[in-house]
Amino acid sequence: MIKRSRYAKVVATLGPTSHDEKIIENLFLKGADLFRLNFSHGTKEDHLHRINAIRNIEKKYSKPIGIIGDLQGPKLRVGVFEDGKIFLSQGQKFRLDLSKEPGSHSRVNLPHPEIFKGLEKGTRLLLDDGKIVLEVERCSDQSAETKVIVGGILSNRKGLNVPNILLPISAITEKDKEDILFALDHNLDFIALSFVQKPEDVLEAKEYIGDKAWIISKLEKPLVFQSLDKIIELSDGIMIARGDLGVELPCEEVPVLQKEIIRHCRRLGRPVIVATQMLESMINHPTPTRAEASDVATAIYDGSDAVMLSAESASGQYPVEAVSMMDKIIQRVEADPYYRKIAHDIHDDRPQTVTDSIAAAVHQVSKTINVSCIVTFSESGFTTLRVSREKPLLPILSLTPVQATARRMALVWGVHAILVEDLSNFTQVVMLAHYESVRHEFAKDGDQVIVTAGVPFGQSGATNVLRIIDIKTESH
Repeated sequence: MIKRSRYAKVVATLGPTSHDEKIIENLFLKGADLFRLNFSHGTKEDHLHRINAIRNIEKKYSKPIGIIGDLQGPKLRVGVFEDGKIFLSQGQKFRLDLSKEPGSHSRVNLPHPEIFKGLEKGTRLLLDDGKIVLEVERCSDQSAETKVIVGGILSNRKGLNVPNILLPISAITEKDKEDILFALDHNLDFIALSFVQKPEDVLEAKEYIGDKAWIISKLEKPLVFQSLDKIIELSDGIMIARGDLGVELPCEEVPVLQKEIIRHCRRLGRPVIVATQMLESMINHPTPTRAEASDVATAIYDGSDAVMLSAESASGQYPVEAVSMMDKIIQRVEADPYYRKIAHDIHDDRPQTVTDSIAAAVHQVSKTINVSCIVTFSESGFTTLRVSREKPLLPILSLTPVQATARRMALVWGVHAILVEDLSNFTQVVMLAHYESVRHEFAKDGDQVIVTAGVPFGQSGATNVLRIIDIKTESH
């Protein structure tokens, strides 16, 4: 089994420059713990090829690998123009309407009637990732008359954002439904939900997905902060989509909100991914800027479970180098005594259950006596998640008889998952913990290991046993 020398995880997006199985294998060897398939691009045949490649690599190295299927979600775009593009001047009037006629200097089609129902006077509309700003002056169910606040060139099918307005749009499109079926048919471990505005969007996704995959809610709209805790609680994981957040929010707000989201995720025990533009210059260059390296480091200091590469590994010229650089930055930060102090000091209020108490006790024991690792046994992964939330700064060896759980643990901070046979009692767990911790070089003769699980077995969320065992090998 490949053994990582770090706690935080690396997510690599696959695409045109990382399609070949050999390149995907190199990405894995250099540090990718999970792979993201972006359903906004590529064909199902492309994605299936990559899924098969990942599963071949997983089998070759006997290490569970997580796969994220990232849904496109609703994409709000204007129509086309007679000449392909126009120039909008500051202060001019411009209309958005439902007419399918090619656009002109004074109007363009917006083929989303549901948007007009949510607009009101004073609403600001952002076009082309915020490069152009319009303000609504009058609106109806058929059109919106706007004034150009920030002008520029607007070309065919550019995207539109509507900040701070709850749009009457489902987060799941017909295309998304097809992609969900594809993802579940091929046993993807995570489905990332785009365009989340409210808790009901996550509940709708659960109706389609059930417990067949973990739902990762992408936080990319400011509206989520009105019900942040509820959205996190309903989700299995969170992705901070900073690029989209940065379109609808002032740039100076994004770093503060990133820290706030991570704090909430830790308190509620949900893994969190920091994404977008992390090493963006490595799309075209073999090394990142110092600012980018600092950005990745900040996400690790903040306590994120994972950091993600997008175009850097999907379509960039240096995908393997980008993953390797991400791995190096994480290792360097985690070696910093200040990082270790932060990890120990941040313990927000959390639910007071038996499981939480046991997890807190595991953390306390790991600080009090010299143990080499923590071993959890869990079918659902719940025990492992609770232990990981405490950031014990010891390897967490997750033993599970469920392949899906082992793959999902690839996202969770500090966890090394091992697929094992099903067990019937805690004595078997102790024996297997001894064997696996030695076999995978997490412990050696004379070491002590913490073991935790829930008794009786088969009841998710019932972690109630903690034991410290002495490692004694045959040669001893």
